[in-house]
Amino acid sequence: MRRLFLLLALLTATPAPGGTLEGRLVTMNVLTWDDPAAPLFESEGVTVKVGQGVEFGMGPEGHALGFDVVPVQVEITPGRIELSYPEAQGNFWPAAFNGYVLHFKGDCLVFSEARIDRAETTMPIRPEAVYRSGNALYINVSGLDYGPKAKLALDLAVTDCPIS
Repeated sequence: MRRLFLLLALLTATPAPGGTLEGRLVTMNVLTWDDPAAPLFESEGVTVKVGQGVEFGMGPEGHALGFDVVPVQVEITPGRIELSYPEAQGNFWPAAFNGYVLHFKGDCLVFSEARIDRAETTMPIRPEAVYRSGNALYINVSGLDYGPKAKLALDLAVTDCPIS
């Protein structure tokens, strides 16, 4: 009986061909905190299936207290994430963490690391500002400038975790 269950589990899992983010569900939200137990701001999470074109075109949600989402476009390709700011210009609120969380759905590790592509990134982001926790990618842009010339490109080491 156990062998039958394992065989059925293997047959119903859809492998991510060649380790890709294509077809995977990802939820993105904006988060700001000085103390992670007491966030100053947390946006609504938006979930999409990674495909062609821009996955997230987030904009202001109309929150009070001076915090809101900075308009951002996020494109996810099979092994890369690119963020750009075509609509607005300014400076991200300085906090211990002020940025983005992208959580990829998967029952196993979806990616093992994320690296900043310095050749394609115009923002002066530090390597420690981009980190992984489980299947979540944290991007801390606290205190950085954004605008039409600002771009952040990240290359992910994607595993061949099956799409569940």
